[in-house]
Amino acid sequence: MYGGRDFDAALGYPLGMPIYEYESVEDGEVIELLRSMKDADAPVEDPAGRGRTFRRRMSVFGVAGAAEASLSSAGGHVHSAGCGCGKPMGSCGLG
Repeated sequence: MYGGRDFDAALGYPLGMPIYEYESVEDGEVIELLRSMKDADAPVEDPAGRGRTFRRRMSVFGVAGAAEASLSSAGGHVHSAGCGCGKPMGSCGLG
């Protein structure tokens, strides 16, 4: 246990620890840190030691590829071996 959490020695960090993105106010460099939710907005030490200030930013991600074409025909819902909503294929009524 690590702070009440299971620790994954292979990964080197506690399981379920969120990854936050921080952007340098001075030059826009983005870094990622594994931190507990309670420490998400705590000050970030500049990893390069240049004294820069980092602010937490909203993380976004995108998906591209063959699934894009099926998104419009499935109303934003994609099915493969299982449903993207986490239910077995066909059980959500969208595929």
